[in-house]
Amino acid sequence: MIQRFFIIVADSFGIGEMPDAALFGDAGSNTLLSVSKSARFHVPVMRRLGLFNIDGVTAARGVPVPESAFARLSELSKGKDTTVGHWEMAGLISEKPLPVYPHGFPPEIISAFEEATGRKTLCNRPYSGTDALRDFGLEHVRTGALIVYTSADSVFQIAAHESVVPPELLYDYCRAARRIMTGEHGVGRIIARPFTGEYPNYQRTPNRHDFSLDPPGTTLLDVLSSKGLDTLAVGKIFDIFAGRGIGSSVRTTGNNDGMRKTIALLSESFRGLCFVNLVDFDMMYGHRNDVDGYAAALSDFDLQLGEFISLMQPEDALIVTADHGCDPGSESTDHSREYVPMLLYGRHIKPGVNLGTRSGFCDISASVLDAFGLENPLPGASFLGEARA
Repeated sequence: MIQRFFIIVADSFGIGEMPDAALFGDAGSNTLLSVSKSARFHVPVMRRLGLFNIDGVTAARGVPVPESAFARLSELSKGKDTTVGHWEMAGLISEKPLPVYPHGFPPEIISAFEEATGRKTLCNRPYSGTDALRDFGLEHVRTGALIVYTSADSVFQIAAHESVVPPELLYDYCRAARRIMTGEHGVGRIIARPFTGEYPNYQRTPNRHDFSLDPPGTTLLDVLSSKGLDTLAVGKIFDIFAGRGIGSSVRTTGNNDGMRKTIALLSESFRGLCFVNLVDFDMMYGHRNDVDGYAAALSDFDLQLGEFISLMQPEDALIVTADHGCDPGSESTDHSREYVPMLLYGRHIKPGVNLGTRSGFCDISASVLDAFGLENPLPGASFLGEARA
């Protein structure tokens, strides 16, 4: 019987456009195909598990008998961002898109934020984060005004130099923004973006912090915790779910650190779920159209994934998946509406089972609840019955 379930989310690792991708401006997007063309792409472990056997994947030839059960997951939620992707994995479908601000935030929002913080704002439009530091960082340091910007996603981002606004004070400003951004302006995330350095060589620091919208319904984490099972979060999972339903959380400084800490948790005694997000694929490479960097990060992850699998216990189960796409080979630097992979591995899982194309990331939450013998009050259908050894 499965006692511990690990879900590792390779943030933005899409595997090809969904049928409605054109409605999101993402026709032709295929994150996996783009990165597979790099000389730095080497993923023998995910290949063995069945990554290239998944429906619709043409980046490389599959293996005769994959070591995992595998599927292609389509998204039901009206979105293509981190928040709605993870919420759907946890059984919460977002029927209405979260608000976005292609022309910047309205005056009433900016006025309320400036009044709450006592500081003026700069930028207030969709912007690349690194470009925002280059173009507004000097004025920010000189005046103390906060750099406020957004993207194609439902985010309100605040950048500040750590010598001007210490991180803890910046977090307070984010909390103020979170109180303001509710109702029709309830963005998915308020994001603190601290940076250091001297103009023009500013650098973001690892002190980023996300303040998410509280999930508007019950999630897998709520159900598990209410039944007395352990819920462990690694990386920004705690932020994505606003801490709800999470028993313990481990912060990380990047993918490699996230995997090291996840591997360390294999030696811990718990019964329940360990939910992991690896954000570098998205933040460091997808949004910066860095194909080689993305490919190298996947290769590094694949190596650590092999170590993780070698240390799994007989009662462990693992899912490797993603929350959306972010094709670094496209002209866009934004997220993309793509299918995501699902690789299901463990002693209790039958290898080589093609679970097809599934309707909804929420089949993951249904399968986790099934693994623990719990009734599923959430959307989604378990694939565990087909894959159980």
